[in-house]
Amino acid sequence: MEKTFDITVREDVSGLGLVKGFKVGAAACDIRNKDDFTRLDLALVVSETPADAAGVFTTNDVKASPVLLDMSRLEASPKMRAIVANSGNANACTGTRGDSDADKMCELAAAAVGARKEEVLVCSTGRIGEFMPMEKVAKGIEAAAVSLSNSDENSIAASRAIMTSDTRPKTVLASVEFGGGKINVAGMAKGAGMIEPNMATMLAFIVSDAAVEQKLLKKLQLLKKLLKECADKTFNRMTVDGDMSTNDTVLCLCNGAGGVEVSESNPEALAAFKAALLEVSRALARKIVGDGEKITKVVEVKVKGARDSVQAEKICRAIGNSLLVKSSWFGEDPNWGRLTDAAGYARTGLEYYKIDLDYDGVAVLVKGQPVAENKPLWKKIVSQKTFTINMNLNLGDAEESILAADLTEGYVNFNKGE
Repeated sequence: MEKTFDITVREDVSGLGLVKGFKVGAAACDIRNKDDFTRLDLALVVSETPADAAGVFTTNDVKASPVLLDMSRLEASPKMRAIVANSGNANACTGTRGDSDADKMCELAAAAVGARKEEVLVCSTGRIGEFMPMEKVAKGIEAAAVSLSNSDENSIAASRAIMTSDTRPKTVLASVEFGGGKINVAGMAKGAGMIEPNMATMLAFIVSDAAVEQKLLKKLQLLKKLLKECADKTFNRMTVDGDMSTNDTVLCLCNGAGGVEVSESNPEALAAFKAALLEVSRALARKIVGDGEKITKVVEVKVKGARDSVQAEKICRAIGNSLLVKSSWFGEDPNWGRLTDAAGYARTGLEYYKIDLDYDGVAVLVKGQPVAENKPLWKKIVSQKTFTINMNLNLGDAEESILAADLTEGYVNFNKGE
């Protein structure tokens, strides 16, 4: 049994500057080309010393230039000093110029913060298919670098600078104490539309004052392994609209300023760090789904009693991405028929007369038989802003879950054009 830790989690905090050894900055440089120099659209995250680094990225075959650069850079070196990120332009589907612009952003940021270009990662989010306005970006990087600090004001500004259709910034801090010391992990994220399991049009930046051993573990660096495991349980278990982005990125920097080393030879510290990282990832994922474009409901879909995790996950995804299911949630209609239909067309070999289904613990199906007398309670539950659907296949011991949202008229109107 995994050891449990007493973790203090604070949401809606100022941001990444709360972790020792990190400074942040932000600027407004009109990347959207709307003559608006009041909207923050560029952020810098800087570690005072080289930090252990890892990332997980979109699985889309079409990857934006920043994603390709970061993947290559992290493959070459696990030590980084900074991240430069912008909103308003995704630098995706922009060909060789996009590749050059992503590299140039790293070069400019490196010069501004006193690092090598190879020690800088880049992330972009926003409109696809537009070239970056590099003169504006250069001025933004310079301004953000001048303002670098660990102040609450700067941390808040950075979390706002990465927002696109988000209605609010998303930040969290987790602190865990154990026999060997204390570890702090902070995160900020953006994401509201194009949210699909296997990440979304989302960016997440996570920093920690722990030091993570970088020796290879089964051909995978330890930090990368831990980050991927946490992402698989959180960022890769959410959906708003079923669309996968070209720019999905989660980056983690650990600078060791807290004096705790996370390694295989220090299992308590390893477990504590992973627990805190998971809490930060989980909180950020919930915030992303909860801020889905024009949504009114956040629904957790849990499938258990599956033969294996693959079956459970396929059914979760089928239900969470069904337009008919999502529309019924918006209409506050407890339409369990659409749920079971979606579970069936996942084509995993479920057996209908073994299925138990409930909404927030109120029985809907028992071994495939509707519990019709509970219908008034079902309707009351699906009228809530959040609720949980539990489906037990009664075929095995595996289980998975996903965070999903409803589909609204507002979403369609919002995305009719740009």
